Amino acid sequence: MDRVSALDLADLDPEQAAAVRAPRGPVCVLAGAGTGKTRTITHRIAHLIAQGHVKADQVLAVTFTARAAGELRSRLRGFDLGGAATQVQARTFHAAALRQLKYFWPQVVGEVPWRLVEAKFPLVAQAAGQAGLPTAAESVRDLLSEIEWAKASLIAPEDYVGVVAERGRETPRDPRRVAQVYADYEKLKVTPEGLLLDFDDLLLHTAAALENYPAVADEFRGRYRSFVVDEYQDVTPLQQRVLDAWLGERDDLTVVGDANQTIYSFTGATPRYLLDFSRRFPDATVIRLERDYRSTPQVVSLANRVIGAARGRIAGTRLRLIGQRPDGPEPTFAEFSDVPTEAAAVASQIAQLIEAGTPASEIAVLYRINAHSESYEQALTGQDIPYQVRGGAGFFARAEIGQAVRALRQTASRDDLPEQARSGSALVRLVRAALAPIGLTATEPAGTQARERWSGLVALVRLTEELVAHDDRLDLTGLLRELAIRAETGHHPTVPGVTLASLHAAKGLEWDAVFLVGLSDGTLPIAHVLADDGSVADEAALEEERRLLYVGVTRAREQLRLSWALTRNAGGRRTRRRSRFLTGLVPDHSPASRIAPATDAREQKRLPTCRVCGRSLLNATDTLLGRCSGCPAELDAELFAALQDWRREKAAESSIHVQSVLSINTLTAIAEQFPRDEQALAAVPGMGDYKMRQFGADVLAIVASRLRSVSQNRR
Repeated sequence: MDRVSALDLADLDPEQAAAVRAPRGPVCVLAGAGTGKTRTITHRIAHLIAQGHVKADQVLAVTFTARAAGELRSRLRGFDLGGAATQVQARTFHAAALRQLKYFWPQVVGEVPWRLVEAKFPLVAQAAGQAGLPTAAESVRDLLSEIEWAKASLIAPEDYVGVVAERGRETPRDPRRVAQVYADYEKLKVTPEGLLLDFDDLLLHTAAALENYPAVADEFRGRYRSFVVDEYQDVTPLQQRVLDAWLGERDDLTVVGDANQTIYSFTGATPRYLLDFSRRFPDATVIRLERDYRSTPQVVSLANRVIGAARGRIAGTRLRLIGQRPDGPEPTFAEFSDVPTEAAAVASQIAQLIEAGTPASEIAVLYRINAHSESYEQALTGQDIPYQVRGGAGFFARAEIGQAVRALRQTASRDDLPEQARSGSALVRLVRAALAPIGLTATEPAGTQARERWSGLVALVRLTEELVAHDDRLDLTGLLRELAIRAETGHHPTVPGVTLASLHAAKGLEWDAVFLVGLSDGTLPIAHVLADDGSVADEAALEEERRLLYVGVTRAREQLRLSWALTRNAGGRRTRRRSRFLTGLVPDHSPASRIAPATDAREQKRLPTCRVCGRSLLNATDTLLGRCSGCPAELDAELFAALQDWRREKAAESSIHVQSVLSINTLTAIAEQFPRDEQALAAVPGMGDYKMRQFGADVLAIVASRLRSVSQNRR
C-alpha cells in the first residue's frame, strides 16, 4: 500500500477506515455530529488517488458552503500525493455549475450573452409591483424565498398553484399572485442585453445541457469519474437533478450525511435521497460513524436524549453518538422571569467565561429566530463584550461591507494595475489599500461603533487571505464573485467576538461554550407548528424543530447552558412554559426542574370565567374565547374578515407567521366582544402587554371603523 495512505489510515478509527477503504462505487457514510466526516471524506479521496483508482483531476467533491469546500481543499493539500491533491475539484454546487456553464454555454446556447444576477431583490420587488403587491422589504423577501423554494423544488410558475394546493403549503400571499410574481420575475431576467441568471438558473441550465446535449454530457463525463457529496441530507430536487446529470448511468458516488440534522426543508431540502440511497443502489456500502470527537460525553449524552425522542422515518436512521473526549461539566438548565433577565444573566456568565480564559470567539448564543438577537446584543453591549451576529441582516448587509465591496469594484475597473498586482499575495495588499480610505487602520480604533466597523473590514481582509491561501491564482474579479456567492448563500466570515446566531445559521459550526436561549413552547418549537390549544398541528414540522435543538446541542464542545423565560417583557404576565422538548431532560435536582410558581400574589389569579354563563373556563380554547365553547355568542362576520385581512398584511410586513400576530381565537373573541378602548381590548385573552403595544392601536382602529359602519347602516 502507498506509504502515505498506510500512515494516515492507521490514525483513523475502524469505521472511518472502512469508509476510506470501501471500493469504488456507491458508498453512503452516515456521519453523526462531530464524528470526523471531513477527515473521512478527504482520506477517502486521497486513498482513491494514491491507489490509482482515479486520477485527482477526475474527482469532483461538492459541498453546501464555500467554507466547507475550502476546508476540503486545504486538508487535501496535507497529503503527500505529489501535487495531485491540488487538482481535485472541491466546490459548492453553484460554484461547480458556474464553472461548467461558462465552458459549455457556447456549445449549448451560442452567442447569447449572459451574466450572473448578484442581487435578486430588485427584480422580485419590480415583479411584485407589477402584480399589485406590497414592495416593502419584508414582503419582497417572503416572495423571493418562495420563488427560491419553487425553483429548488423543480416547480415552474405555471405549476406553482396546483403544487402548493396539493401539498397544503402555506404561502406568503394568494398562490395565484405568487405565481404571477414568479412568472414576471423570470420574464424580467430576459433583457435586450442578454440573459440574467440567478444561482438556481446555474443549476437548471447545467442539468439541461447535460441532459439534452450528448456531446456535452460525453465530454463532461469523460472529465469527471468520481463524485463526493457532503451534507447529502440537505440536497434539493434541483441539486439532485444536477447530480444525476453528472453521473449519467455511473455509480462512482460517495455521499455523506445525517438525516437527523435535516433542518432546511423550508428551502426545498429533503433527506429522502439519503434515506433511499440503498434502495437506488442495492449494492451500496453503508457505514455509520458514531464516535463523537467534538463534544464531551456529557454534551453527547444530552444530544442522544434529545434525538432519542424523535419519531417518524427520519428518526429511524438516528445515530447514537459515543463521546470520545474526556469528561466535562454537565449541561445546565435555567429558568428566568423574563427575556431581559435571561439575557442579562447570559451576558454575565459570558463575562465570567472570558475572564476565566475562554476566548470570546469560542462562545456562542444560539436562538430560534433572528429577532431574538436584540436582547442579547443589548446585554453584551452593557458588559462591553464584543460580538458578531450571524444570519439576520447578515455580514454582507452591513453598511461598511457594502461600501467595501463598492470600493473593490472600483479598484477592479481600473486599467492602470499590472496583472501581477491583481492576484495571489498581491491581492491581499490590493484589498488593504482599497479599504484604507473607508476605515481600515493598522490598529483597532476606540468607540463601539468605530470598532464594529473596523472589525468588519478586518474580517474582509482575513477572508481574502483565507481564499488566497486556498487558491493562489485568485484575482480581484474572482474575489468579488466569491463575495457575491457568499452574500447570496449567507456564508459569512468570522468577526472577533461572541457569536450570536440562529440555530439554522449555526449549522456546521462549533464553539467551546454554547448558550441555547429562549427554549420555550411557541419559540422552540415555533408557534406555527402548534394549534391554538397547544396541541401539535404539524407533526413533520415539529420533528424538524426537535432536530434544530439537536443541532444546537451538538455545536458545543465543552460548556452547554440551556435557558428560557416565562414572559417576554419585564413585569409581563407569565404565560410561557419551557419547551416540550426539554421534558425528561432537566435533572430533578436542577433549580429549573419545575416551572417556577408565581411569587407575586397579584399573579395568583382565579380561573377565568365565561362572560356568558359565569362558569370557570378550564381549557385554552375557551379561555382565549372568553366563554364556554357551547355558550351562544354573536360574531360580527365583517369585523372578523377585516381583522383576518389585517393580520395577513401585518404578518407579511414583519416576515412572521400569522399566528405570531394574533391567534384565530383571539380574533374571534374581538369580533364577538367589540372592545372599544385599550382597557377592554387588554382584557381579551391573547392580548398581552407586548401585543397591546405592537397591535393594540391597529385593532382598535379596525373595531372603531366597523362600529361607524354599523351605526351608519342603522340610520
